[in-house]
Amino acid sequence: MNAQATCPSTFLTLAHAMADAAAETIRPWFRKRIAVDAKADASPVTIADRDAEAVMRRMIEAAFPEHGIRGEEFGACRTDADWIWVLDPIDGTKSFLSGSLAFGTQIALLHRGKPVFGLINQPITGERWLGTGTVSTLNGEPIHASERTRLDEAILYTSALEQFDHTRHSRFAALAAKVRFTRFSHDCYAAGLLALGGIDLLLESNVFDYDILPQLPIIEAAGGIVSDWDGRPLVDASRYDTVLMAANEEIHRVALDALRRD
Repeated sequence: MNAQATCPSTFLTLAHAMADAAAETIRPWFRKRIAVDAKADASPVTIADRDAEAVMRRMIEAAFPEHGIRGEEFGACRTDADWIWVLDPIDGTKSFLSGSLAFGTQIALLHRGKPVFGLINQPITGERWLGTGTVSTLNGEPIHASERTRLDEAILYTSALEQFDHTRHSRFAALAAKVRFTRFSHDCYAAGLLALGGIDLLLESNVFDYDILPQLPIIEAAGGIVSDWDGRPLVDASRYDTVLMAANEEIHRVALDALRRD
């Protein structure tokens, strides 16, 4: 799924303002003992998640009431609109609750199902990744994914092994056995590191649109490749069974070889 090259500047201005507002909402709760509720899928949610999404939704409604919204905490509205915002107020709630910095706010804007930009903001460190189709930046400075092409030199990340069923765990293990080393539980922060060139491969399974769509334009504009584990391009969907993000075409190809089903 390739992001479109252009986007009205007013939409980008709103996205930055939303990220700022979400950060202001989240920061007071960081490393505090707060109540944790369980959603229907048993994943945790807090007042910080809900309030951050609520403030972003209010800003969209005020600025562009005709736009659609798909958010993690409060669902979807106007899903037939040409422009749809995809919101994940805290991607990595378990990290947030643990006091770890490996979380962030994610925002994407879709035009007729295709991302025109994606944004990841780390509310505590102030790191902000933006992918706009032609360029990927970290705090306004252009970045590029790694040029490493050998699996034995590659660094592999995944967010949660418990998201893999038995077959996918075996496929992941086959790839992990061939890379330099593997790390876990960084959620959207790992996508930022991939775009920055720090890691080479990111594997996910059983994830939602708000987890992945904000990351797509950032990775692709940084020179990376995104597909499922069988090499098929991602299309706009509410859920993805498998996602492979790779720093470049060659490391993507050899990773697919390692992931190939027997």
